[in-house]
Amino acid sequence: MARALYAHAARDVRLEPCDVAAPGPGEVSVRLVRGGICGSDLHYFNHGGFGTVRLREPMILGHEVAGVVSALGAGVAGLATGDLVAVSPSRPCGGCGECLRGLPNHCLNMRFYGSAMPFPHIQGAFREEIVADAAQCVPATGLTAAEAAMAEPLSVVLHAMRQAGELLGRRVLVTGCGPIGVLAILAARRAGAAEIIATDISAPVLEFARRAGADVTLNTATDPDALVPYGADKGCLDVLFECSGAAPALAGAIPALRPRGRIVQLGLSGDMTLPMMQITAKELTLGGSFRFHEEFAVAVRMMQAGLIDVAPLVTHHFAITDHAAAFAVANDRSRAMKVQLEFAEC
Repeated sequence: MARALYAHAARDVRLEPCDVAAPGPGEVSVRLVRGGICGSDLHYFNHGGFGTVRLREPMILGHEVAGVVSALGAGVAGLATGDLVAVSPSRPCGGCGECLRGLPNHCLNMRFYGSAMPFPHIQGAFREEIVADAAQCVPATGLTAAEAAMAEPLSVVLHAMRQAGELLGRRVLVTGCGPIGVLAILAARRAGAAEIIATDISAPVLEFARRAGADVTLNTATDPDALVPYGADKGCLDVLFECSGAAPALAGAIPALRPRGRIVQLGLSGDMTLPMMQITAKELTLGGSFRFHEEFAVAVRMMQAGLIDVAPLVTHHFAITDHAAAFAVANDRSRAMKVQLEFAEC
């Protein structure tokens, strides 16, 4: 019997026993080591859900995890007990219409760890031991468990980079500099962006953006007109990665985009009102970016190659038994960037 972190309702998270099965054919058991608290975990913790999605039964939280393989099911190749692996939470069915169209991130039968969208809910990965498909587990040799657990948010950003198209020599704006925004800065720079401007309403997170390579950081709380100079003539920026999910951030950024610029919306916090007249008149391309799939293994390889350094983003870690303190710190943007739970030593 292992323990798992269940959300029962808003502000009601409990460490409780959960069953652990033996791995079947094509499966592995993983002893979890680290798990990152994501924005969606905070929504479940603070509000019992987000938008129309609500907790309707106790649900194990978590989907940013890494651990050590502890047992192999029949037919598993390429993994061995003792391997450190990053575990992808993305489990598309492979047979629905969207999967067959090559869009596994839009799978009609998706089993994404820690999601209350379907009912019964898809149980998450904040547990001491989990049985996963071997295909979900990417060897993370050379990384720490803390770094390996960052593969999931980095995958989200890599998927968004694909939606943005060519970035070489482009001027890029990132709004919202939490973990996803800072990773977007790192990835955009790696993709060849010539200039990166970052905005947020928190000075501490803007410092993370500066250290990650943003050329300009703007605090739109202390200076609401900080982006106005970029809106001269018809705007001068090529691509916007909107990572905050805040309607004012999107509306404030659109004047800074040049005609036929591109908006990639990553932030999710409910419906947003759009300035459609501006979008139409400037012929802007507006697109969303949702989850990921094949980018997960690429994210691990990029970290292993030293192409993207995620270690500075992990600012705090807490034992799973100290989960209340972990969520309290994760809720405080003035103190934390990425908070991780520690299930065991690697």
